[in-house]
Amino acid sequence: MKNFSGKALFLDRSDINTDEIIPAKYLTEISREALKPYLLEDLKLEGFTPWQDIQEKSVIITKANFGCGSSREHAPWALEVNGINMVIAESFARIFKQNMFNCGMMAVELSARIIDQIFTLFSGKETFVETDLERNELTVKANGENKKVSFSISEFDRALVKAGGWVEYADLKY
Repeated sequence: MKNFSGKALFLDRSDINTDEIIPAKYLTEISREALKPYLLEDLKLEGFTPWQDIQEKSVIITKANFGCGSSREHAPWALEVNGINMVIAESFARIFKQNMFNCGMMAVELSARIIDQIFTLFSGKETFVETDLERNELTVKANGENKKVSFSISEFDRALVKAGGWVEYADLKY
């Protein structure tokens, strides 16, 4: 099972699409590792420098409709190869969300109110997210402040995550 705890990268925008996660011109790459340098290179956010800001981050916290656009596994792969195994958002594009679980990664949906609270309390600070998959709980921490948040995940998606993804799950079950 992958690690779902670590330093957070805040992306303060809704509708971040798969072309911004990994530009289409790199979809001919045949290995996940080849995607690594291009993660979020086309994402335009004031003050955001992909290679500088992605360094040592393993969790993304963002707004609504993350992963919209073209359905492609390359988007979760680009996150994964960069050590990002969890995205926390108000909502996800359906196919992107399932691709995350199919890769053994976490896509956690929280209400807009909770996401706004997390941004208000922690954005701009060195923030750490601790995930307890058994309790369906996240703890967001920075500068001595903590916020515990409950989340839900279907039992099937939990099984995919615990197995490490769809292929590993199928190997265990079939």
